[in-house]
Amino acid sequence: MTTRVLVVDDQALLRTAFSSLIDAEEDLAVAGQAADGREAVELAASLAPDVVVMDIRMPVLDGIEATRQITAGPATAATRVLILTTFDLDEYVFEALRAGASGFALKSRPLEELLSAIRTVAAGEALLAPSVTRRLIAHFTDGDRAPRRTPHGLDELTEREREVLSLVARGLSNTEIAETLHVSIPTVKTHVSRILTKLGARDRTQLVVLAYESGLVITP
Repeated sequence: MTTRVLVVDDQALLRTAFSSLIDAEEDLAVAGQAADGREAVELAASLAPDVVVMDIRMPVLDGIEATRQITAGPATAATRVLILTTFDLDEYVFEALRAGASGFALKSRPLEELLSAIRTVAAGEALLAPSVTRRLIAHFTDGDRAPRRTPHGLDELTEREREVLSLVARGLSNTEIAETLHVSIPTVKTHVSRILTKLGARDRTQLVVLAYESGLVITP
């Protein structure tokens, strides 16, 4: 199955480089290109790509607002957004995650890493390395940041599901969660699936954001 990708960046040279790299892969294909956020929203609605590779700083409409509109759109409910940024986890990236982005990639890294990032996001997995997760935790548990909202469906989680959510929020993989709770990997996957459904989250990345932003999971 081919993953269709919309490439969004205000720099034509980068759009061309990213697109050429993606199209050279058998399992990936460029569905379209956009030079700003507004064009990205319009093309996403008409093309319904699997993944949008989104630059975060653009004219007309920035990547954060474009991400918010795409992830909220009925025609693009299944579309994942991968944020591209020059800066490692600044405030813009946090806002993009809140807006519905599934992960991020740094422009400073080798282009080949973008391919892996696209595949990871397309599969619905969190694109957050342990070091990134730790910084997310620090960000959302900063003393000056009160919990913003309580996720809908939180009361529906069982005690075990809350336990699994806590481990997901700390960046553990399904294998690590299974080892920690002494259960099978399929059991963990079932729990994660149910948590996603109950909380209305798009993927594991959003579970991390919801868990910390709501104050459900608090670091010692």
